[in-house]
Amino acid sequence: MLKKSDLTPCALHNLRGISFFAEVSRNRRIIFVINPIAGTHSKQGMEEYLRRHAEADDMECSVVYTARHTNAFALQHIAEEFEATDMIACGGDGTVNLVASAVRNTNLNLGIVPVGSGNGLSRTVGIPMNVHDAYAVVRRGKVEKIDSFCVNRQFACMLAGVGLDAAVAESFANNGNRGFLTYTYETLVQYFKAEPYHFEIEIDGCAISTEAWFISIANSNQFGNNFTIAPLASLSDGLLDIVIVQKMSKAALPLALWQQVRGQNTLQTLQELKGHKILYSQGKTIRIKNTGNAPLHIDGDPAAASAEIQFSINPHSIRMLVP
Repeated sequence: MLKKSDLTPCALHNLRGISFFAEVSRNRRIIFVINPIAGTHSKQGMEEYLRRHAEADDMECSVVYTARHTNAFALQHIAEEFEATDMIACGGDGTVNLVASAVRNTNLNLGIVPVGSGNGLSRTVGIPMNVHDAYAVVRRGKVEKIDSFCVNRQFACMLAGVGLDAAVAESFANNGNRGFLTYTYETLVQYFKAEPYHFEIEIDGCAISTEAWFISIANSNQFGNNFTIAPLASLSDGLLDIVIVQKMSKAALPLALWQQVRGQNTLQTLQELKGHKILYSQGKTIRIKNTGNAPLHIDGDPAAASAEIQFSINPHSIRMLVP
């Protein structure tokens, strides 16, 4: 039995407030959902590896490859036909979003074999970044319930944002290349092109108006690649973290972001906005009037923005396989 002492401080923080551990059924039927174009490495041999190890562990399995048209409803239908107990996302954050949307508010367990570019949720909970060790997490079958949230009517489980970070997400999605270097390049391009946007923000009924480079709404604590935009975010506390990167000179922006990433900014209320370059707060319901027509991303993928965007938490809606 895994003990709390076996987990990293980061993983413990992001799973705080929930019991260790629930056991999954021994009669397991697993669907591996493979995104063949996730990340930068070939997926050749992954299906054979997963099937061979599942069979050796006396688990029935099926393999599904995603395509552009694949959606959560299709995966739910496949899971019902197969009588699945677990659905494993083998890809990046977009694949995790797809599979998590399919298993939310059900008895299906969500697992991850991270082979994407950022792998934000995997890194948050401490899932290893190689296929062999990530499969071992699936095989052990330890389950914890985590939160998800809605962006208007769209599902999210990790991070959403409006402004500069969404512009980067859109450019990255339109680039034919994957990986950290491509993401870094697109970040620099968008950084030099960016202008601040005007927003009206309401957190649990308290409102402000401000200009900002971008706003991140976090359930998981990071963009990916261990870039922790919301260091105090927890996957299971029933709250969303909001990070408002207010208008400042571009010369000051990197240092302000570094202080946020390093956890030097404490949680604040909207009334404490004055004097802070970055406002870091929490709430259950967040509403943003997007008067500056800023772009939007959901779990790293570009999404259609609107004049008003509402974010609301869905506590303990996903059964996740964790180390």
